[in-house]
Amino acid sequence: MATGATGFSDVFYDLVSVQHHALKAGHDYGQYVRDAENGGYGEIAEFFEQVMKEDSQRASTCHRFLTELSGKQDAGPAAS
Repeated sequence: MATGATGFSDVFYDLVSVQHHALKAGHDYGQYVRDAENGGYGEIAEFFEQVMKEDSQRASTCHRFLTELSGKQDAGPAAS
């Protein structure tokens, strides 16, 4: 596994990055849902809820992959 400047494998770092952004976006989407609901835009609120669900699933998948990689010798400094 290629190792980047962080000392962690590029794939491990990439998964952490995707997970971080998915969780951050999911937090923000909650406000978007409220804004749409408060404006009377139910269909748009449903769209934001779907996007939030997809990011939650994305973060969960990243977590599963990170758990699998954490036991690998070349995943990063903590695995050494």
